[in-house]
Amino acid sequence: MNQTATAQPGLDSPGWQTDRFIVGAALIGFVLLGGLIWLETAPFLLALFAVGALLGIALYHGAFGFTAGWRNLVVHKRGAGFRAQLLLFGLSSLIMVPLLNSGQPGMVGAIAPVGTSLVVGSFIFGIGMQLGGGCGSGTLFTVGAGNIRMVVTLLFFIVGTVLGSIHLPWWLDQPGFDPVPLVATFGVPGALILQFVGLGLLAWWVNRIERRAHGNVERGELLWKPQEHGVLRTLLSGRWPFTWAILILAVGNALTLAIGGAPWSITFAFNVWGAKALEAIGVNMGQFEFWTWDYPATALRDSVLTNIPSVMNFGLLLGAMLAAGLANRFNAASQNRPEGRQFLAAVIGGLLLGYGARLGFGCNIGALFSGIASASLHAWVWFACAFVGSLIGIRLRPVFRLPN
Repeated sequence: MNQTATAQPGLDSPGWQTDRFIVGAALIGFVLLGGLIWLETAPFLLALFAVGALLGIALYHGAFGFTAGWRNLVVHKRGAGFRAQLLLFGLSSLIMVPLLNSGQPGMVGAIAPVGTSLVVGSFIFGIGMQLGGGCGSGTLFTVGAGNIRMVVTLLFFIVGTVLGSIHLPWWLDQPGFDPVPLVATFGVPGALILQFVGLGLLAWWVNRIERRAHGNVERGELLWKPQEHGVLRTLLSGRWPFTWAILILAVGNALTLAIGGAPWSITFAFNVWGAKALEAIGVNMGQFEFWTWDYPATALRDSVLTNIPSVMNFGLLLGAMLAAGLANRFNAASQNRPEGRQFLAAVIGGLLLGYGARLGFGCNIGALFSGIASASLHAWVWFACAFVGSLIGIRLRPVFRLPN
């Protein structure tokens, strides 16, 4: 695994094929949807559409999934994916915490209250991750890559977010306390040091588990993976070392903050899509308190092409589709059709993901990744509770004939 390849063929070397239909469809989608965004909204949303596409490509080619990384640590005692996530959190904190506290107007972090809603939401989200087969970002990029099982998960993810939005006001009335931005107490340097200590302790714990089980720690895929077919061809067709994905995800979140005024989020868009679908069939969403609040009410009233999470999600889906086409893996993913218990797992998992994301103020991206990058205490609570829920989900997977 650590040997350097002696030959690095170029793009025209034998063995590399692309799915031209899928690549063409993705490019047409970019042009058409990008044109609509340009005509209907401001140019900055077109920039965020492009950032979303880049994030989708990175997630697919880097195989950067939170769900599988947690499961590999628990089941196989291998922590490369988990360590990659910790490195991502650390790098993003280093970039975004100073940016958020630089005094520039118009930027807000992913800061949320700590209470019953957060604990319950993140816990059931963790269960849903393992049953549904993905987290917020994982569900989206695998759907974009043609995975039919994850389409089922996404549909019920959307249903779950709408149910969660209806119940959220009641959950917020339960015990809890106001948001705790670590910078307010410790300052920027103190908050960064505190977070790095926490991430370092988690890395030590992961390494200890892996060493006790295998006698060593896998490091090859984290920093560099030998490129059998050359760097350029690997960049276009995968699979990337984790470091490539980490850099793009960290920079992409920072760009989202700088351009859009808030860090990357995913699941609020699902809320909007579900609520708009219900209104289209005659349901008055204004009867529910959540949809009378300013931001949700505005998002429900306006076009989805003016909603930042929606625009970025559309870009992410098309970016993953393009990546799967370049890797000639779209058809392989589309053959993954759920049946019987696996279908039921996708339904239950999707509902838990959606409901948990709404109660927990987001998913692995909006609550965890962007929350830690904003130095918010709620993100660390979310992390712990979702991981505990994931442990239960992992143990439930065999019941639904899902492999571990």
